[in-house]
Amino acid sequence: MAPDLDTLPASSVRGNAHPGTEGVPAPAPAGPASATPNGGASRKQPNILYIMADQLAAPQLKMYNPESQILTPNLDKLASESVQFDSAYCPSPLCAPSRMSMITGVLPLKIGAYDNAAQISSDIPTYAHYLRLKGYQTVLAGKMHFIGDQLHGYETRLTSDIYPGDYGWAVNWDEPDTRLEWYHNASSILQAGTCVRSNQLDYDEEVMYRSTQYLYDHVRQGPDARPFCLTVSLTHPHDPYTIEEKYWDLYEGVDIALPKVKIPREEQDAHSKRLLKVCDLWDQDFTDEQIKRARRAYYGAVSYVDDCIGKLLDVLKRCRLDDNTIVVFSGDHGDMLGERGLWYKMSYFESSVRVPMLIRHPSPEVKPGRVSQNVSTLDIMPTMCDLVGTKPLPGLPLDGSSLMPHLLGRSAEGHDEALAEYTGEGTISPLVMIRRGPWKYVACPADGRPQLFNLADDPLELVDLVKVLDKKAALLAGESEPAEPAEAAPEGVEAARAALDAFEKEAAARWDYDAITEEVLLSQRKRRLVWAALKKGRFTSWDHDPVDDGREKYIRSHMDLDDLERMARYPPVDTYGRETAGVLVDQAGSHGQ
Repeated sequence: MAPDLDTLPASSVRGNAHPGTEGVPAPAPAGPASATPNGGASRKQPNILYIMADQLAAPQLKMYNPESQILTPNLDKLASESVQFDSAYCPSPLCAPSRMSMITGVLPLKIGAYDNAAQISSDIPTYAHYLRLKGYQTVLAGKMHFIGDQLHGYETRLTSDIYPGDYGWAVNWDEPDTRLEWYHNASSILQAGTCVRSNQLDYDEEVMYRSTQYLYDHVRQGPDARPFCLTVSLTHPHDPYTIEEKYWDLYEGVDIALPKVKIPREEQDAHSKRLLKVCDLWDQDFTDEQIKRARRAYYGAVSYVDDCIGKLLDVLKRCRLDDNTIVVFSGDHGDMLGERGLWYKMSYFESSVRVPMLIRHPSPEVKPGRVSQNVSTLDIMPTMCDLVGTKPLPGLPLDGSSLMPHLLGRSAEGHDEALAEYTGEGTISPLVMIRRGPWKYVACPADGRPQLFNLADDPLELVDLVKVLDKKAALLAGESEPAEPAEAAPEGVEAARAALDAFEKEAAARWDYDAITEEVLLSQRKRRLVWAALKKGRFTSWDHDPVDDGREKYIRSHMDLDDLERMARYPPVDTYGRETAGVLVDQAGSHGQ
């Protein structure tokens, strides 16, 4: 028998709730009242629409960067109506690990989400499990990059995934210099431009059709329909950098901005050098025109995502669901877009690891505003639980913290921390990040000294304070000067020294790099063996194949024609075509009763 989460005491420690969140009530649902069996009035459980975009870099968006050239009117309007998180990070700058951590609230290394071909165990609870226990229909449309189990708590999956659900994209640390055929390469940049159709457009068009159709089907069920949590996960603006002319033409005549930061190859940090080689970019010297075309196509793809957001919100409004639906929006990671000479993701620089995140709640208790503290998409799972009046099971691993204090305007009681882990392509040992206050600490045992940035003083991450500290230490010791780093103010040096000491101690306590490396290598070797075997003889796909039963759609002989047409029409009408209350009594939204 499943544990009754409603009878459990509120958690009071990190791992189930962050200190400060205990006793913080969820906002009352804002939807219209419905009658209870004993004659009282109650509120319907709020629906949740969670929209995700793939590879959407927060620093590139107008909601975070007033200088942005990207046109996103729908997202800008949604942000103005939401609690907007200005410093939100992904738990891993790679698709699958980031998403697995988002749905579970647990960091990638704890759940085995090592790369884009690593599966997580089916017994790890996700927000979909917790919401189902509260009576929600949990529905997924679009990309989630599951390996093996293709549901992980979702009751219904409306589409297949765009990427393989098997071990085909496993990383191989045993041969770190071997470049695998599926790695990113320069083609997305060299071939950037317009298209009439693409794999990505085919996919997102299906995702949008299935998602909007689900909302129409839901509202036609009437007031007794279960509340839903619909996750709509788009693959745009992920590369390849190509988009149809409608969106490309939005930027006709615009002098597309070139990257702000240029760093010569020989001056790159160790991980960035590996990424340039892994992505086959080391020997590439892109022209300004090639860079602008790639960025223009990306801008167009973001505007395409913006149109999709507008369509989803419009359907909510026309179906009179908007007054009782929480809207969550986030990305899974960003895209460097040529900044520092890097493209795609896989690093901890801002354009790769910082993501958009916002929550619009219909309750008047949740007022639009901005949150400056560091948060993470890890926090979405415990926040989802809070939003529907439940909580994660105490005692289970949980790294995310509820965002409820931030949503209720009590950010002083909320957390200010984001952690990240990466063991995907371009690494040869674990790469970790701690983001707290103004600081960003990045470490990888294979790369020697860590990196430390003060983003309040240095938002472009030009001054690695570890190099500054090492230079000063060398001068005091009378040694020859190391390579000249950018300087920091004297008062900042001592603060940086204290921060570095604290972060190094924390990282040593938090991560056993040698043990993690052995675990990752073992997982890679097992998956390579199994994948090699599965490709021999008859191949059985693990990819999700959604059921679309045409026998129950449109006009069929098993139901009276007039009844069928009446049930399919929304809003419902009487015999004379007059709109009736019907399902609208409990569904009235922005259009009234």
